[in-house]
Amino acid sequence: MEETEKESIKSASQEISKQFKTLINSQDLDSLKQLQNLTLGRLQDSNAVLSHFNEYSEHCFAEVSTDFSRNTRLLKSMKSDLDYIFQKLRSMKAKITSTYPDALPDNTTIQALDQRPDLEMPQ
Repeated sequence: MEETEKESIKSASQEISKQFKTLINSQDLDSLKQLQNLTLGRLQDSNAVLSHFNEYSEHCFAEVSTDFSRNTRLLKSMKSDLDYIFQKLRSMKAKITSTYPDALPDNTTIQALDQRPDLEMPQ
């Protein structure tokens, strides 16, 4: 019984595969394979271009990063220097104002002295 059962399963599977083969056109399969190979080629080309671009970008970043970090340190140093200068200027202004109250004009006097037109305001 096992032998006949195996043969019937084998013959049924062969018949089903024959039926599937009649449903599918071999020219359609060949055109699908060709399209898949074309798409694969395009994707491989794109991958190569992107890999080259990534290498180029990495090289450019390596060149620029040292300059960028040096300039960042320079700007931080300049900021701390300017903070120190403005702190000293505020201190000097406070000393001058306490010693000579009329030496520096206040805001109302500055506005009265400054009669220049405001160029940013449309007339």
